[in-house]
Formats: sequence, structure tokens, C-alpha cells
Amino acid sequence: MTDPHQDLRDALRALCAEFPAEYHRKVDEDKAYPEAFVDKLTSEGWMAALIPEEFGGSGLGLVEASIIMEEINRSGGNAGACHGQMYNMNTLLRHGSDVQKRHYLPKIASGQLRLQSMAVTEPTTGTDTTKIKTTAVRKGDKYVINGQKVWISRVQHSDLMILLARTTPLAEVTRKSEGMSIFIVDIKAATGNGMEVKPISNMVNHETNELFFDNLEIPAENLIGEEGLGFRYILDGLNAERTLIAAECIGDGFWFLDKITAYAKERTVFGRPIGQNQGVQFPIAEAKIELEAANLMRWEACRLFDAHAPCGEQANMAKYLAAKASWEAANACLQFHGGFGFATEYDVERKFRETRLYQVAPISTNMILSYVAEHVLGLPRSF
Repeated sequence: MTDPHQDLRDALRALCAEFPAEYHRKVDEDKAYPEAFVDKLTSEGWMAALIPEEFGGSGLGLVEASIIMEEINRSGGNAGACHGQMYNMNTLLRHGSDVQKRHYLPKIASGQLRLQSMAVTEPTTGTDTTKIKTTAVRKGDKYVINGQKVWISRVQHSDLMILLARTTPLAEVTRKSEGMSIFIVDIKAATGNGMEVKPISNMVNHETNELFFDNLEIPAENLIGEEGLGFRYILDGLNAERTLIAAECIGDGFWFLDKITAYAKERTVFGRPIGQNQGVQFPIAEAKIELEAANLMRWEACRLFDAHAPCGEQANMAKYLAAKASWEAANACLQFHGGFGFATEYDVERKFRETRLYQVAPISTNMILSYVAEHVLGLPRSF
């Protein structure tokens, strides 16, 4: 069947071809940010796919946005450098005021402003989000923020950040998911004026940080939606995030499959191509099967999200299946390249490190299993 989005894919592939493996390899080696690549994606409108046309965006759906993320990774790049610009604004789009949307969204669409960061996770609570300790206290026309966040990505390459903080103490709410609010933070204005940014060195070239808030003051007008409903609001963004991450994993998976199938046909050992051996064939074939199954769940999550229908189940499943499939493809690709898989010039080890992240982030596989067990199958809560 003809891919109805082939024109979109062709355009993305043409752009990505301007940034070959050597470019991404050098960025990784220098532990740098792919500024030129992200600027090109932004200037050509790809990062504004989900922003409505009335605000200067393309007005596309999550289906198209997921294809953009997939093709970046399938080309050998890493969409993790910029995917926040794609989905973080969704919370603002769906729950922000008209004034906020008119003020921020056109500038985000044009690339004048980058909204690439979302500050939710904390060092002592991890994925137990309702127990966050960062507080936002209303004082006149300002909120005063105190607390700490960790694993907050792209802060150093973003102008704005969405922050989740407690506005009502946990002990004073009826349900633990209540009493949290979300805010827009001007990163440049906040840095050195109540917010400290401490970079975290890690195994992937992924810019991420620890944040410290000490009486950071932000305007009350930066509150998104109603006070106390932030957790509910942020779930919309998380479903988009998980679905787009699934698409990135699918892109990675196809990159690994393309790489290893080509190599297995050419690499000759003991007088025959290694791809003739079933011990090589079967893990590659299994990765292909799992990848195609994950892809189907990805499309279903996109369909439901674009229809504004509940999609938490499908978004989580898509992320789980795609992360697993890409990891299996990565293992097969590294294993059958032998020693060459560890050589940076083949790019396998770089992509191997990048796709491994998604077994852990932005939500671990165990948390997804727990979600499905309790919220889909109705099993007793385990925590």
C-alpha cells in the first residue's frame, strides 16, 4: 500500500541528508548540542507541527509529528535534542489562557522562543509525582518557588520551561493528585535569580540538569489554567510525549535493522555471508516483527490523541513496545557487527547508547507494566 505520508517523509529525509552520520558523530564526540540541525528543523517549520495555523504553526496532528520524530532517528540523528519543542507546548495549547497562547505560541512556532523543558521529576520522589516537594506559594502578584528538580533536559538550549509545583500541601488535599499547579518559567530571567542550573554528565550526549529553586519569583500570570489542577493538565503532555518517544524508538529500530541487514549480507566469515546463518537471521527477524507490532500501537495512540479521546493506555503500551523493539534491534545490530559495532565510525555504539535510554525514560518499563496492571486490568494497587 502507498504510504499517505510519503511526501512528508521524503521532505524530512532530504533535510536530514544535509546532516550525515559524520555530523551527528562529531556532535556526540564533542558532547555538544546539534544547534545547526535543530535550527534547520525549526526554520523550516517542522518543530511547529502541532501548533495550530492561527498561531503560526502547521496545524498537523500527532500522526504527522510522530513521523517527524521517527524520521530524525531513522536518519541517524537523535530527536531527543529537540523533541521537547514538539510536545511541551501541548500543555499550554490545551490549557493555557487565550492571552498566554497568543503571546507564546507564535514565537514558539517561529523559533523565536524555545519551550523545550518540562520540570517535573525530583530526586527524592522520581516517578512518584504526587509526592513532589517543590512548592509555589502565592504572594501578591507573584508565586515564590522553592525546591529541587532533576533530569530536566534542554534547559541550556531553551527560553521557557514548564514547571510543576505544589500549591497546596499534600496533607491538605482530598486526592493526592490535587493541589499541584503548572507554570511557565522564563529560564534566562530565572537563572541566577532564584534558580541554579547544574549540568549532569551522562552516558548519552543528552543535555540534562539538576535545578535548585531558592525563593524564585515568577509572575502570577504565568500560572497555566486553574491552580491545583496541574497534574491533570500535564497528563495530556505526557501522553503526547510517550507516543512521540515511541516513534523515535521505531525510527531507531528501523535504523538498526537497515544497518545490520545490509552488513549481514556483505560480511563474509567461513566462506559465507553471516546473514545466511539462522543464528544471525532469527534475532534480526524477531526484532522486525516486534518493531512492526509496536508501530501499530503507535498509530493507534496517535489516532486517539488527535481525536481528543482517552489514550493513556495506548500511549504507554506504544512506548513500552517500541522501546523494547528498538533495544532488541540494537542488541542484534551490535552483536552481529562484532568488534566493529564498538567502533565509533560505524555509529552503532552511539545509537545503541541513545536508544537504551528509553527503557528508563521518560517513564520506566516497570512503571508502564504497573499502569497496565492496575488501570487497564483492574488488579490491586501495588503502591
